[in-house]
Amino acid sequence: MEMLRRSSVFAAEVMDVFDRSPTDKELVSQAKALCRDYIHSRLNRAGIGWTKPDHGLSASGGSTLGDTSSVILWLGDELEYLRPNVYRNVAKQLNITVASESIVSDAFLAVAAEIFSTGVTWGKVVSLYAVAGALAVDCVRHGHPAMVHTIVDCMGEFVRKSLIPWLKRRGGWVDVTKCVINTDPSFRAHWLVSAASTCGQYLKAVVFYLLREK
Repeated sequence: MEMLRRSSVFAAEVMDVFDRSPTDKELVSQAKALCRDYIHSRLNRAGIGWTKPDHGLSASGGSTLGDTSSVILWLGDELEYLRPNVYRNVAKQLNITVASESIVSDAFLAVAAEIFSTGVTWGKVVSLYAVAGALAVDCVRHGHPAMVHTIVDCMGEFVRKSLIPWLKRRGGWVDVTKCVINTDPSFRAHWLVSAASTCGQYLKAVVFYLLREK
């Protein structure tokens, strides 16, 4: 009987490890690692060199997070393909200088708040990563590569304050991979329709930021 009891306790402990939801700290750390990876990809695509810190995907979630990053990058490609002008020259669209850390932070967080003002979807999350990538490209091009770290920190701050409950309900960042499991030919059309709505939300956010009192 004692052996059966110990075996049951051990089995329960093992299952608890596998069923454990990611902590707030883990979700924020992963959000920042995903942001670094997205920015690194966009800087490389723009032909701009930037050394990504060592504390990246491997330190924050291993191969699973790497798969998640690949999906977010792919969905970001789709979004940017749909509205290429929306995710270029973001600093100019926001009418901000990228030389000031406080201005870059305030602009990013204001746009983020407006994008998610009507709820959270994976399309909006990817849109925010696309904004982060585009803004980082602007910062590095204008000679302020240190602002990349500011943008990454802002992403972590916004996730911590606004997205943690939503992410936990879905089991963490890995849930975004479900967006590309469907092999139905109509999926691409469905994603583009959803992305169009997200683009509209982002444009609304830009207008909101430009018109707000300063």
